[in-house]
Amino acid sequence: MSDIEDVRRTALPLTGEEDLDPLLERIGGARCVLLGEASHGTHEYYAWRAAITRRLISEHGFSFVAVEGDWPDCWRVGRSVALASGAPGDPRQALDAYHRWPTWMWANDETTEFCRWLRRHNEDLPERERVGFYGLDVYSLWESLRAVILHLSEHRPEYLETALAAYRCFEPHGEDPQAYAREIALAPDGCRQEVLDLLTDLRRAPPPDKASGPVEELNARQNAEVAAGAERYYRAMIDGGPESWNVRDGHMADTLDRLLDFHGGKAVVWAHNTHVGDARATDMVRAGMTSLGRLARERYGTGNVALVGFAGGSGTVIAAPRWGATMDVMTVPPPRAGSLEALLTDAAPDRALFVPPSGRDCPSWLTRTLGHRAIGVVYDPGRDHHQFVPTRVAERYDALCWIRDTSALRPLHLEAARRGELETLPTGV
Repeated sequence: MSDIEDVRRTALPLTGEEDLDPLLERIGGARCVLLGEASHGTHEYYAWRAAITRRLISEHGFSFVAVEGDWPDCWRVGRSVALASGAPGDPRQALDAYHRWPTWMWANDETTEFCRWLRRHNEDLPERERVGFYGLDVYSLWESLRAVILHLSEHRPEYLETALAAYRCFEPHGEDPQAYAREIALAPDGCRQEVLDLLTDLRRAPPPDKASGPVEELNARQNAEVAAGAERYYRAMIDGGPESWNVRDGHMADTLDRLLDFHGGKAVVWAHNTHVGDARATDMVRAGMTSLGRLARERYGTGNVALVGFAGGSGTVIAAPRWGATMDVMTVPPPRAGSLEALLTDAAPDRALFVPPSGRDCPSWLTRTLGHRAIGVVYDPGRDHHQFVPTRVAERYDALCWIRDTSALRPLHLEAARRGELETLPTGV
């Protein structure tokens, strides 16, 4: 049987939320469901990811959503969706306050619509059962340090001096990660000891007093973990290679561990395919890189984890021409010949769901290596042929959602170029 016939035979409809039943059956009793995206700027990926998540929460009792975003920004959104005292009544207000480039990843209409739904869902639930919204990423060093200082000054003043020492160490760099990276090249110790001391103090701290409580303690502890992780990340960036990527995905996996321990339930993760997919099914593993999806499978067991990838044909996307530049609507050209997307463009319906069968029944196009498009926040359509990751689909994901014609995400606001974080590898994902 030809590839085209195999694709047509295995394609399941994907026109409405009711078509997600085979995917939910495949997810089964998984504790963690990781939902990907083939770009950070495509409406359809965000919309379908939200649709899957709504069903996981409303029908299968998932406890929280954790996204590829900064902890402090997502914490404010999470307080809004959980109806916390003093939090914005409309999650859009919290999302619109995102300031670190690229803001469009989460400050967009698609995420706003989902978070409004989540707040409505939580309205009828007891406080301890409300579904959370959190950030997994490692970038917010300075904002996280300030949050720790504020918490300690109010609740644990005996540890305040340790936090201030860490902040003073970073302060001369003016919240510029590149300046800190250059300093590490000249003085390799940097601020490592200061953030380790801070983290050690918080890890050893006694149970919280009544004025603080477990939610505030989670926030303080995680902000300290972010500071330590960010310092390791910037240090690794100086040396180049895969280590900085691995520090970042390791931090996201550790954060997911802490959130699962805190909630004691089940997690939905939103991140790029390059994080969600199992790196062992790509050329990332030969480059010495891991992924959040691989770490989740190793930590929780393959049967307790479901990895869902996304793929698209041509259309438009929100991205920037270089790191830190202003966002733009860009045209995504037809996929490269011989790629996964080219095959699906020729053979699949406009929208389709693929759930690879196990064993010998799995079609060869799902088991052999094909290029699979990955667009980051930095994108040049003229070099699109370089954006394809060699992938064995059935090993990288447990399911794949396909959308032939894609459209750009809807940002809440335009943004000017800002001094920001060091560029991630692969570019901007």
